[in-house]
Amino acid sequence: MDIKTLHDADVIGITSAKNAFDTLATAFGQHIENWQHEVVDRLNHSEWTGTAAGHANTRIQDLGNELQAAKQELGLVSRALQDAYDGFAAAQAHLINALDDAKTHKLTVAADGAITWEKDPNSPNFAGTDAEAQAKQIQARITAALNEADHADQTINTRLGHLATNASNGTGLDSATAKADQAAADALGQIPPAGTDPNSVKAWWNGLTDEQQHRMVLNHPDQIGNLDGIPATGRDEANRINLARGKQDVQHQLDALGAAPPATVGNGRFIRPNPAYTDWQHKHDELADKMNGINAIESRLNTPVDAQHPPTFLMGFDTNGKGHAIVAVNNPDTADNVSTYVPGTGARLGSINSDINRSDAMVASANAAGTGKTTSSITWVGYDAPQNIIPEAADDTYAKNAEDKLVGFENGLHATHNGAIGNNTILAHSYGTTVVGYTMRDHGLPVDNAVLIASPGAGVENAKDLRIDPSHVYAAQSPADAIGWAAATDPGGMGDNLWDNIKTDFGFGDGDHHLMYGRQTTAPQFGANVMPVDPDAGHSDYWNNGSPTLAAMGQVIAGKPNS
Repeated sequence: MDIKTLHDADVIGITSAKNAFDTLATAFGQHIENWQHEVVDRLNHSEWTGTAAGHANTRIQDLGNELQAAKQELGLVSRALQDAYDGFAAAQAHLINALDDAKTHKLTVAADGAITWEKDPNSPNFAGTDAEAQAKQIQARITAALNEADHADQTINTRLGHLATNASNGTGLDSATAKADQAAADALGQIPPAGTDPNSVKAWWNGLTDEQQHRMVLNHPDQIGNLDGIPATGRDEANRINLARGKQDVQHQLDALGAAPPATVGNGRFIRPNPAYTDWQHKHDELADKMNGINAIESRLNTPVDAQHPPTFLMGFDTNGKGHAIVAVNNPDTADNVSTYVPGTGARLGSINSDINRSDAMVASANAAGTGKTTSSITWVGYDAPQNIIPEAADDTYAKNAEDKLVGFENGLHATHNGAIGNNTILAHSYGTTVVGYTMRDHGLPVDNAVLIASPGAGVENAKDLRIDPSHVYAAQSPADAIGWAAATDPGGMGDNLWDNIKTDFGFGDGDHHLMYGRQTTAPQFGANVMPVDPDAGHSDYWNNGSPTLAAMGQVIAGKPNS
């Protein structure tokens, strides 16, 4: 598709063709009704019987089915032509708007899309000091419009080609074929339910024109934004709508709470806490916490892109429960290296800011590894994480409930990536390592590397039980990290710890220590590559500036062996 072809395209002609098919389908339908009345009904009311009558009735029934199938196929041609008009008209409008803006800014667009401008400040046609920036923006819009038209051309050509083949070889007269074609056309307007295989979702999405995709985003952002198999740009567009709506809803709820009631009731010796205040405070704090997370995401999305602040994509968002968000630093569909970071206890919408900062730090660390490849780091707060150490973090139900969500998300990254992902890493912290460990143990994950930071146990006794090459499993835990006190609660783990402690007292212990959810991931018997740590690092210090663990994370994410 080139500029002239799209600019000069007679899209109204598509509407004329669509109207002609509507007229044909209407006339054909009338013909079927006449045939039914004049032939079928008269034969049914006749008293003709016998073998010949039986054969005639059978053939007439078959012919009626074929006529109905043909009518259905004609209707599908009309639908395809309407979708073609919508797609091409939108692309043409986007191109014309871009070209008009180019004229407004005194930019000249050549037939091949190259843009030039007058650079002499003394010339009446001087394009201004921001001409280069304007040219880049308009050129991107022109390219997008041409790509939009190409996509519409491909999707509509596939649909019309299929219907044309059916018409030429007679398969379109088959009732089952027409029914299947009708179902396929109807499916284009039906969003696949959550949990659908991401590859099927991606195939459905690709079958829509850009204009149809845009309408899906605008009309159903809550479904599109959190559906695995939708590309990152589509999810981001939908979730920005969800973010704005969520912010408005949370603000309305805050406003509805009104002013705080008195903290106490009674007087003198009978003063006691006011239950109404306690209830108000709880609701207010939860809503304020969500608003903090929403504002943090909004701020990061709106941060001007520079070397320290890569573009971000909002790949998931809702305010249900404690709230959820999935934020990608750089586009995971185009990056060479893709890493998903799963935080642990305390992860929620309200705490997302620090987790996004960690993703920024990991992208910078991967870039510092010097491979020259692009990296996307995704903060995945897509599950209900425990919010306190006792009792919630001592319950593995949170990890079990996250498994299917994490599997779907990771499979979705592969479904939407432009080609194969060069190096794919799953990286987790604290209880997040339990989520990752359980998921890899029970389902497997399509990743090249697993990085377990400050783990209370990954639900397995050995790195090989994570169902990837154990030489690509990495673990880090500082001796100053309190996670080492997350004692084993199962009898086997407690027994192993007791025995190792006894051996240590006699000088031959081997450090085979178990924590709450299995063998310590940095124990030699676990079999992971142990990453360097700051010996004084606390539980949340692994991403500090200058951290040797952060540098090692970057190397793994970048696909560069740790030195």
